[in-house]
Amino acid sequence: MPDTPTRTALVFGASGQIGDALLARLAGEGWQVFAVSRDPRPSSTGIVWLKGDFAGIAGLPSSVDVIFSTGPLDGFAQWYARGDVIASRVVAFGSTSLDTKQASGDAYERDIVARLQAAERTVFVTASACGAAATLLRPTLVYGAGRDQTLARIAAMGRRMGFFMLPRGADGKRQPVHVDDLAHAALAVVDASATHGQAYALPGGETLAYRDMVARTLAALSPPVRLWELPMPVFRAVLGIARMTGAMRGLTDDAVARMREDLVFDVAPARRDFGFAPLAFEVDARALGEGGR
Repeated sequence: MPDTPTRTALVFGASGQIGDALLARLAGEGWQVFAVSRDPRPSSTGIVWLKGDFAGIAGLPSSVDVIFSTGPLDGFAQWYARGDVIASRVVAFGSTSLDTKQASGDAYERDIVARLQAAERTVFVTASACGAAATLLRPTLVYGAGRDQTLARIAAMGRRMGFFMLPRGADGKRQPVHVDDLAHAALAVVDASATHGQAYALPGGETLAYRDMVARTLAALSPPVRLWELPMPVFRAVLGIARMTGAMRGLTDDAVARMREDLVFDVAPARRDFGFAPLAFEVDARALGEGGR
């Protein structure tokens, strides 16, 4: 029998937390990968690193089987609309922030939502015009590589201070999703025709309260870090002092309010269309940036 042709992929965000996990899966399955990074990286078996960003990339192939975007969706959408590389399949990551931050009182967060919405429209419209099939994947709270903006940041603050604070009642439900499950999903949708022109929420396999998620994260540190739960007035007062010293400026009032809100998404469409079956929440040294790979 003739050999099966090697499949080719172009991966944006290849050096990021999701991209890194995706590269490992693609290489393991024998794909020929062109991976984009701002910094020069040595190529390896099955992976050719290209230096550049959305403004310009040296050595781009004229066509590939699949384009994966695991980084900023707005930048990718603008690049994809230029038509620099032909591909019959596009898989791009967005975010469930598109749903959770629409009514935010923070102008910056509302701007994020607007840019995500515009980017998704651009990807779908461009794919349709090119005769390609696009799928958008919207992860919930991403963790697993020690480089996320939630659990890894909480762990870093806990290590630095020796404790971590939350307001009482931070019981809003969360569904943290591991980067390996996201990499698996990106590959699973490639040959799933039901996913063409669709967007999917990708929640993790366990739903738990925000404070329990944080407590389990702190308990996984070495040594473990204690969680302090304060009455909301006390928490706000301490938070105000911390902001004045330059700490915790990224923790906005809207972010604090969301700790009490359920941010839960239905996994059923992703399970039905491409067999998405994420694992339960489990944190370890690597997931929190403490250990090696």
